Amino acid sequence: MGITDTAESWEVVAARTPFEGAKTAVRSDQVRMPDGAVVRRDYQVHPGSVCVLALDEEERVLVLRQYRHPVRHRLWELPAGLLDVPGENPLHAAQRELYEEAYVKAESWWVLADFFASPGGSDEAIRIFLARDLAEAEGERYAVSEEEADMELERVPVGELVRGVLAGELSNPGLVTGVLALAAALAGGGVESLRPADAPWPARPYAP
Repeated sequence: MGITDTAESWEVVAARTPFEGAKTAVRSDQVRMPDGAVVRRDYQVHPGSVCVLALDEEERVLVLRQYRHPVRHRLWELPAGLLDVPGENPLHAAQRELYEEAYVKAESWWVLADFFASPGGSDEAIRIFLARDLAEAEGERYAVSEEEADMELERVPVGELVRGVLAGELSNPGLVTGVLALAAALAGGGVESLRPADAPWPARPYAP
């Protein structure tokens, strides 16, 4: 018997938005529980994100090192970004982020994994793509700023990243999920077993 997550929505008796930021907000819902009690649930409202695990011909993953102020750490991460436009095709967003953050393009794309970043406190949904057949991008480089202006770029073998994840040395959720999903795919049916890049994404529906 297989298992799968299912969509469900409990009754929201009342809702308010006590904070709205530039990209995200905080929502406070009064939710009716199965026993009839009504409780408050506060969570971050998030547009969603995409990550790109770009794998080169030497089986190395393109990773970025970036400062993350909320956790006071400089983390190794995959190229990633927000779905800035409602209904945006996530593949297009992923291609844009790979270009802007790494000045790289890819010819072959698959969906590697979908997950909720922190479902107890945020509605952020993340899609991780696998990108192969890499080449340097064309045209003018994107002008980075703020934290991105201080990013480092490396290409690291898959096995070294898996070891770092299992040793507790790498903690970014997109990197952890993507690297372990890739290792599982390579040990199983290969990349051919992955979903196509335009696979449906119920958590963030989009126009093809």
